[in-house]
Amino acid sequence: MACCCHHSVALSESCKRIIGVISNLAAGVAIGVALISPAWAAPRPNIILLMADDLGRGDLQCFNPSSPIQTPALDEMAGAGMRFDRFYASSPVCSPTRGSCLTGRHPFRYGVYYANTGHLRPEEITLAELLQSEGYKTGHFGKWHLGTMTTEVSDANRGAPGNTRDYSPPWKHGFQVCFSTESKTPTWDPMLKPVRSGGRGSAQGWEPIEQRALATEFGTRYWNERGQVVHDNLEGDDSRVIMDRVVPFVRQAARSQTPFLSVIWFHTPHLPVVAGPQHAAIYEEHSSFKKRYYGCVTAMDEQIGRLRSELASLGITENTMIWFCSDNGPEGNENSPGSAAHFRGRKRDLYEGGVRVPGILEWPARVAPGSVTGFPAVTSDYLVTILDVLGLNLPDDRPVDGVSLLPVLTGRPATRQKPIGFQSRRQLAWTTERYKLLSRDLGETWELYDLLSDPAESRNLATEFPEKIEAMSEALAVWISSCKASDEGGDWSK
Repeated sequence: MACCCHHSVALSESCKRIIGVISNLAAGVAIGVALISPAWAAPRPNIILLMADDLGRGDLQCFNPSSPIQTPALDEMAGAGMRFDRFYASSPVCSPTRGSCLTGRHPFRYGVYYANTGHLRPEEITLAELLQSEGYKTGHFGKWHLGTMTTEVSDANRGAPGNTRDYSPPWKHGFQVCFSTESKTPTWDPMLKPVRSGGRGSAQGWEPIEQRALATEFGTRYWNERGQVVHDNLEGDDSRVIMDRVVPFVRQAARSQTPFLSVIWFHTPHLPVVAGPQHAAIYEEHSSFKKRYYGCVTAMDEQIGRLRSELASLGITENTMIWFCSDNGPEGNENSPGSAAHFRGRKRDLYEGGVRVPGILEWPARVAPGSVTGFPAVTSDYLVTILDVLGLNLPDDRPVDGVSLLPVLTGRPATRQKPIGFQSRRQLAWTTERYKLLSRDLGETWELYDLLSDPAESRNLATEFPEKIEAMSEALAVWISSCKASDEGGDWSK
């Protein structure tokens, strides 16, 4: 069946009809997504997808007790819900991971192969489109990085007059309310940078600019759902600037008793990192770079705490799913502030430190507090899990790479039957429940690790298990071929 979704705020009428028909099919009939259970009798949950930018798995004390960073809200959220000890970003860089959250598919299926490369195509079906067709209010807040916001002015990394090729803003993919940037911003005073900030400090960040005469435009704008630049309330902590738009969205949806999807993708702690005086002062004994990094993370955590408090005051905590993760591992080398804990590699690597990220879910209606799981989950699982919760299917049989985490969330025994595949430039990986096959040269040579006994990937087992490498590499090749067929439009031509 051909996809009938187009570049519009909502699904096309024909696509809505298809989804409506499929949604009413008897439980157990699966098209594209294999369902585990029928729709819940309980009210449909609100859904919040929180994402940090370049946050390391070792940066949060709930995953790494030795972390110096204070994140009480996230630590409390992990204690109140489920902590994923094996949660993966679908890519070791930001843009590709973001698309996987919305499509349930690996980035090489939809043409976002790396950061600032490609865009989310109109033929892809997003979580926002599907939920909007089910009566959800949908909003995107923060970093988008799946296409440009304008074809008329110079903006961020790729927005430029006449550049229509990569124009693909969130309001073209099912988001009704937007407060979004194409790419990065400073984490304090997000619209500004110092007039003179040469040297390494300009890339890593700077101290807050005290005099506006010493500042110039950073070059990345916030845009609303009408394609207009937002000019008001853009000073101070960037996470607070974002949350100031999220809170009214949540209040309005709750008071009108409308279920909502709120995708909140913080810029923190992507470079350049800048911390306000209040949060920097917490880390005064550290170097300037660490003080700014730690401070902006604590500021983001404060806003997550604010959101959780708002949900409580509105009386909707119980049936709201709040997911949190990072888009990839920490930036820089081991001397940089971000921590991958004991895992090998960092951002841009397919070693665990580049893709194993903090993962948390709080959902009191279904998830027991203090839950911890070692089930290997990935950002592509979001869409499939949420559709399973709602008893919905995709409107066609396009391949998805995610699986439903519903059995895991509700405490049932589960083993991941579908391995997690990775592609990033010349790197390939195939991760099963136990083993990980990895290549850094497109399959010319292989490394093999037992992630259960050696999560730090310190012992390469390639010479000991040649038969396992053969079997896993063959399965990986089949999956790569499937991704290539999707990327070339095979899923849409059906």
